[in-house]
Amino acid sequence: MSILSGKKVLLGISGGIAAYKTATLVRSFVKAGAEVKVVLTPAAKDFVTPLTLSTLSKNPVNYAFFDKEADNGLWNSHVDLGLWADLMIIAPATANTMSKMANGASDNLLLACYLSAKCPVYFAPAMDLDMYKHPSTNKSITKLQDFGNIMIPATSGELASGLIGEGRMAEPDDIVYFIENNILSKLPLKNKTILLTAGPTYEAIDPVRFIGNRSTGKMGYSLANTAASLGAKVILISGPSFEKVDYPSIDIIKVESADEMYNEVHKYFKNVDIVIATAAVADYKPDNIATQKIKKKDAKLQIDLVPTKDILASMGKLKANQFLVGFALETNDELVNAQGKLKRKNLDMIVLNSLKDKGAGFATKTNKITIIDKSNTVKEFALKSKKEVAKDIFDSILDKI
Repeated sequence: MSILSGKKVLLGISGGIAAYKTATLVRSFVKAGAEVKVVLTPAAKDFVTPLTLSTLSKNPVNYAFFDKEADNGLWNSHVDLGLWADLMIIAPATANTMSKMANGASDNLLLACYLSAKCPVYFAPAMDLDMYKHPSTNKSITKLQDFGNIMIPATSGELASGLIGEGRMAEPDDIVYFIENNILSKLPLKNKTILLTAGPTYEAIDPVRFIGNRSTGKMGYSLANTAASLGAKVILISGPSFEKVDYPSIDIIKVESADEMYNEVHKYFKNVDIVIATAAVADYKPDNIATQKIKKKDAKLQIDLVPTKDILASMGKLKANQFLVGFALETNDELVNAQGKLKRKNLDMIVLNSLKDKGAGFATKTNKITIIDKSNTVKEFALKSKKEVAKDIFDSILDKI
């Protein structure tokens, strides 16, 4: 999934021949998972139709403050549009539109939206080569960049005039790629690698049966998606789970048993920056695994269990510069038990769940957590969705690293 997934993109189109590319640009944004709204200058309607853009964006296209042809007297609020957007892109940005943007002119809806926007603004210049090189155009570009706007440089190629040179608007896919990389470059976990464990482990009794637990992996997968959205490379070592990830930067390694999870964790542990151990690893496994299905008998069946390897404790012993986070699911003396685990396993932070809290624990869409760090600072959180809980956990981690 693209970093643009779920983002609200306001696309401003000004009146240049490159406007014909914006139908493809809208489609590329939508394909990346963004919600797109389009604002045209009056001149842009001569190059691309509102019907085409509204069909592709699945949103009405605005081009005037007030639609005289509408029966409902609807006012198109530039303030609402400017505040709605997570990012704004003006493409093509003509010399005329850039000059007005740079000097605070507001004689059309697009410019009013630009002046109202509180989000990052990108602009993709497009014009003939002499216009692109003109000192007034360079002055406009410099002023816009000084305002904090981000330019997507024009490329060289054949122009509408027939001349060949610089001034051609970047291609739609290149614009999307530029914006994705620009967003990623500013994310707090860029260049960080995070190792996550999630889900249960299944400890075989025979070829058919196993010892397991009620974990679904929801919390771990939510953390993996959040980490990726913050720019991290994620290694997710998952026990059996039906959960899915949303980002291609998440590398999923499927395991079943505690021993398999232990081995995979230690393949990667020394080369990661942050470890979050959310997996509900079985504490015990059968001493002997039957090679054939055990037949049911009237007599009692006794299975001897032995401890599994303690994955979290093993990482605590080897820890160098990694930030190590564990989870504690408790049913009694919750805080005391979690604090003991934090110290005993050499963790930097522990996330406490109590099965006494309604809506917390396994197989729920919500969770209620308490975070304790190694300085014994305790912070309680309200019941929230696991997606929101994942954000709270990463906010706490980012506050410490």
